[in-house]
Amino acid sequence: MAVVLAHGPTLKLKKFRKQLLIGTALIVGIGTIALLAWLLYLDRIVTKQFEGRRWTLPAQVYAEPLELYAGQAFGADTLEAELQRLGYQSVDNPQRAGSYRRRGERIDLMSRRFQFWDSLQESQLISVTGAGSTITALTDQRGSEVPIFRLDPLLIGSIFPLHGEDRVVVAPDAVPPLLPAALKVAEDRKFDTHHGINVLAIVRAAIANVRAGQIEQGGSTLTQQLVKSYFLDNRRTFGRKIEEACMAMLLEVHFEKQDLLNAYINEIYLGQDGGRAIHGFGLAAQFYFGKPLAELQLHEIALLVTIVRGPSYYDPRRHPERARARRDRILKLMADFQVIDAKVARQAAAKPLGIVNGGSNKGGYYPAFLDLVRRTLQRDYREADLTEAGLKIFSTLNPLIQSRAESALEQELARLEKARKKKVPQKLEGVVVVTAPQNGEVIAMVGGRQANYAGFNRALDAKRSIGSLVKPVIFLAAVESGKFNAASIVEDAPVEVRLANGKLWKPQNITKEFAGPVPLVRALSQSLNLATVNLGLAVGLPQVTQKFKALGLKQEPPQLPSVLLGSLDVAPIDVAQLFNAFANGGFNTPLRAVRSVLDGAGKPLKSFALEVTPVADTAAVFQVNQMLVQVMERGTGRGARAQLPSGLVVAGKSGTSSDYRDSWFAGFSGSHLGVVWIGYDNNTPTGLTGASGALTVWSRLMSGIATTSWSAPQPETLQPVTIEYASGLVARPECGEDVITIAVPQGAQLPVKPQCESGLRGWWDRLVH
Repeated sequence: MAVVLAHGPTLKLKKFRKQLLIGTALIVGIGTIALLAWLLYLDRIVTKQFEGRRWTLPAQVYAEPLELYAGQAFGADTLEAELQRLGYQSVDNPQRAGSYRRRGERIDLMSRRFQFWDSLQESQLISVTGAGSTITALTDQRGSEVPIFRLDPLLIGSIFPLHGEDRVVVAPDAVPPLLPAALKVAEDRKFDTHHGINVLAIVRAAIANVRAGQIEQGGSTLTQQLVKSYFLDNRRTFGRKIEEACMAMLLEVHFEKQDLLNAYINEIYLGQDGGRAIHGFGLAAQFYFGKPLAELQLHEIALLVTIVRGPSYYDPRRHPERARARRDRILKLMADFQVIDAKVARQAAAKPLGIVNGGSNKGGYYPAFLDLVRRTLQRDYREADLTEAGLKIFSTLNPLIQSRAESALEQELARLEKARKKKVPQKLEGVVVVTAPQNGEVIAMVGGRQANYAGFNRALDAKRSIGSLVKPVIFLAAVESGKFNAASIVEDAPVEVRLANGKLWKPQNITKEFAGPVPLVRALSQSLNLATVNLGLAVGLPQVTQKFKALGLKQEPPQLPSVLLGSLDVAPIDVAQLFNAFANGGFNTPLRAVRSVLDGAGKPLKSFALEVTPVADTAAVFQVNQMLVQVMERGTGRGARAQLPSGLVVAGKSGTSSDYRDSWFAGFSGSHLGVVWIGYDNNTPTGLTGASGALTVWSRLMSGIATTSWSAPQPETLQPVTIEYASGLVARPECGEDVITIAVPQGAQLPVKPQCESGLRGWWDRLVH
């Protein structure tokens, strides 16, 4: 009995131990299975998502390439400035792509290899010789004459998705050898030998984190950093660090070190440009230095590697001293680990940071114009294609004219505000749109005072009252009716119109005075309101409003008398479309911002063909355009003559909305059309007329670009006559006052000034009969 009693507890203990072992084994087994399942899940994610390494590739948008040829009005100073805009480096011997040498009026440049929409252009040495402001010779390295040469176009931006991630993917052969070496020295010296994690670095970081009670050091290898950027979010937890380490080891199992390093170079986050996240060294090279990654020098490479550690903390624009100190430490480390010579490191450390001012604007980031490009492409492409498929978009933007437009707007707005006696809390805003009338290409667009700010695009979306910009359309409808010509007399006298609501509409001239009977040419050039209203009513409101639609306005205006004085809200881009028909001689060419599109492999997808449609009688347009020339000579646009080159013939019209809320000017030369708007965003009065505000911006812009005089062949149905500008009477200079020459229809009966009748009556009768 005693033996049985002694054995009972032992049996129970053995049974408990057995159950414990079985339970433990079961738990370990389940845990192992769960761990294996989790690792298999991570392995599947790693291999499936990373194997193809398909990044989201936003469409890259390029400006119009600069074409050089002998005889071109393009001086050495201007060419050098454009080369610098493209990121070309000034050197003693230009043997590397993206470099140039200037000696007086001669510039030797080594171009970049570039795939245009129609051909691949290899890198080559080109010599450009000039005299003053003209190119006199263009030769290749053999001294042979080159008829025309295209420089690689400026990358002006990307069409990136809503999450803002942007990158320029670079192939391994486009990566400077010093970049991987610098990354290893600064971020992961055991990269070539570890299997995804560095145990010693992790232990060292873990000790620091335990002491701090939170995650402060990562001890991450380059592979772990790649995992964090490519697969994971930004949470800093122990669980996430374990997941990161496991995925890093799995990556190392499946892929070669070189593949991982190239992926890192294209993936890592390196800064922020407003709503655009800068990913990869390819885009970072453009963002910080305005040139391709392959052309970076040692001190520039070291600075990009500096930014890896903390894009915000080491932002070279916000914290230049902090960024430079770390850059120099990286250069010293590269020398210590014999990646570079110590002397070379010291020379690189002596160089400035070398970043371009204004972030992406040096490389050419123009949000307003890119917005137009995006809207244009959305008619033919899915959003995913534009933001992910790596398309190449060749646009119509002219960087030089864009720069001049931005400068003209900012300088004139600042001058106008400084000249104000009464200071106001808000700042004036403005828009500039420049087109090439013959082909409808939008070559510059400034959507606001802060040209590089991707906010409200006033050029496309700010619909404001256009005031007297409506008058050329009214005068065109009048001339087309056959009842009027440039010399016809119209009364600038009071007029009253009973509206549908019973109210009486009584318009006024801006001066509150009346000019009486005046010829159409004077009525338009002096922007006489009452003469315009009387003319429009005589023609008929339906004929006037229909002409707006014919000339390119998207919607026909309401048939209301107030439309005759500009009670019509139109966006600046639509004003440009309207006036493009005048500048193009009565032909409508839809405005366009894109020339061609290539797919990710460089194959053409779509070209945007030129469309030309006749929308107005050419003889009538010719007469109105001659009146618009008189606007610039004798009317509201004459103030521009002080800035414009002598002899340059231009045509244009000012516009002022009621209470001086909007200041407009639209005008054209032989090769450029410019539209300018100035006003406040809250629509309060500016105190500016079109002539005192917008015209000054237009004049500064047109005087700063190479443009040609407006001219057009006179239609055979017209004949030139000389009349007095004030009265419209036929006269000669010796017997009339302020005589001008205009074109009127053949056979038109015009009154002759009495003092000139003896010499002109017989001549005039013979001319009209």
